[in-house]
Amino acid sequence: MRQINGQNSTSTIKQYSSTLLLMGSMLCSTHLLATTTATAYNANNYNAIQQTMLAEFALAYADTATALHNYTVLAIKSNSTTVKQRALNVALEQHDFKAALDIATHWVVQEPSDVPALFYLAHIALQAHEYELAAESIDKILSHDPSADLEKILAGIAPESKEDQTVLVDALQNSQAKDNPSILVIIAALEAQTGQFEQALATINRALKKRPNASNFILMKANLLSALGDEEQTRKWYSKASRQHKSNLEIRLAEVKYLIKVNDSMLALEKLEKILQKWPKAEEALFIAGLTSIDLKQYERAERYLVELRNSSQYQNDAYYYLALNAERKGHYETAKAYYRLVDGSLYAVSRQNLINIYTEQQRLNDALRFLTQERVNYPQHASFLYQAQAEILKKMGNKRAAIGLLEEAIQHLSDDPELIYAEVLLLDPFVQRDRLDQLLTLLLDLEPNHPAYLNAYAYTLALQNRRLDEARDYAERALEMAPDQASIMDTLGFVAYLQNDFSTAAKVLEQAYLLNDSVSIGVRYARALYMQGDLGRFAQILKQLQQKHPNDPQLAPLNSLLIPPPMPKSS
Repeated sequence: MRQINGQNSTSTIKQYSSTLLLMGSMLCSTHLLATTTATAYNANNYNAIQQTMLAEFALAYADTATALHNYTVLAIKSNSTTVKQRALNVALEQHDFKAALDIATHWVVQEPSDVPALFYLAHIALQAHEYELAAESIDKILSHDPSADLEKILAGIAPESKEDQTVLVDALQNSQAKDNPSILVIIAALEAQTGQFEQALATINRALKKRPNASNFILMKANLLSALGDEEQTRKWYSKASRQHKSNLEIRLAEVKYLIKVNDSMLALEKLEKILQKWPKAEEALFIAGLTSIDLKQYERAERYLVELRNSSQYQNDAYYYLALNAERKGHYETAKAYYRLVDGSLYAVSRQNLINIYTEQQRLNDALRFLTQERVNYPQHASFLYQAQAEILKKMGNKRAAIGLLEEAIQHLSDDPELIYAEVLLLDPFVQRDRLDQLLTLLLDLEPNHPAYLNAYAYTLALQNRRLDEARDYAERALEMAPDQASIMDTLGFVAYLQNDFSTAAKVLEQAYLLNDSVSIGVRYARALYMQGDLGRFAQILKQLQQKHPNDPQLAPLNSLLIPPPMPKSS
């Protein structure tokens, strides 16, 4: 039986490059021409190549309508599987499910016994909400291949609305293959999606009677028991499944992950040791064992597992990172630094930040600066992060001028990097370096006009300078639309409204900010707005709260004076 890759979801349908497709079409045409007379000219084959080329050129120039039309015509007229797959890809990429459905339907009409074509049709019918057609296609697939793996056919395209889910379940339950285990597991997944966990459990149990050794069936039942909150039965099911399927690594690892999830890490580690006795090179098991050992403070054991992954293509960077973390927790700081230096990929930034923290604890900030300078040579792709890290160290050392100078140098090399620009913005004095701030904040909003942090920064800077307040308010309001739960943005908007003498709005917005973040600076602004609004009772309450939480903060002194009544005039 011919197999296909990716019939189960749009993202996994095999993609063909333009070059491969054109070459494939030309080779196909060449083969066909060779079967005719040497002097015969096959216009149809030429037209197919021409249409394919035109379709690819149209795609290259974003003329998707022309490309889709050409490929749809080609797919319907052509017998080439490659062309049909490419046509489907184009239709699905454009979310044109009608065109995709037409292509897949014609494919099945041309080749009614082609199981891959039926898979495509079932998949696309689901996307187009043609559930009866999907069920009919599944019936045909199972009539050709009763053991076909169908349970992932809904991956990424399961109906979202309850009505559609009900229609699909009804269609599957009324199909000829309603008792097929693959159909049952799809029904169970849909029932679980709608929260019918008990019914889904009953359905998956029916499937398990027919295919008791199917890993995905076993794991689905475990997940359903867990979703029902029945930890005892979940544990028993995992334990039974692991005993009965001792040679199934997937099931045994799933049990370990569940035990870790329910905070039984010691038992999980014991089971991991048994797994590694049987599969000593199983990388996922080694990785989980390493992390679990760290959590249990069994550092020597953790190192033993993680060093096995130093040459792993999948886990190498993770292994180096956790080996460093493990060494750091043991107090072996030089070893930790050596491992952190080896980390790359997604953990690069956090590993270097941890390394900087070690240098900071060791009071060796100059060494950290030299290290980061060399890192910029070794890892130019991380230059932005490294410049910012160096600037932060210079700031800690009390050398803000050097930090600003370094960031200005960085921006000359990476002029379109908003994070670098923002880092300098945070260091500049809003009164002394006003022109530079205006320049950088304008550049920031040119690069990312709707970024809430950058809008807020500009609004707050203008408020501090008490100028262009209408513009500042517009920035703050736009920022709050983008990030409605940010106390810092509410604080800025309240500050601007206060400066505009809109005390009602200021008090309202600052109250919300204070509820989210009861910092002294926000509290002081809120109290001032209440005072100016004339709500002296609420003002006194907030001031009392601030005095209790921040008894010695100098920001409260001006507020205290507002409560002192003016001296009574002396009688003559």
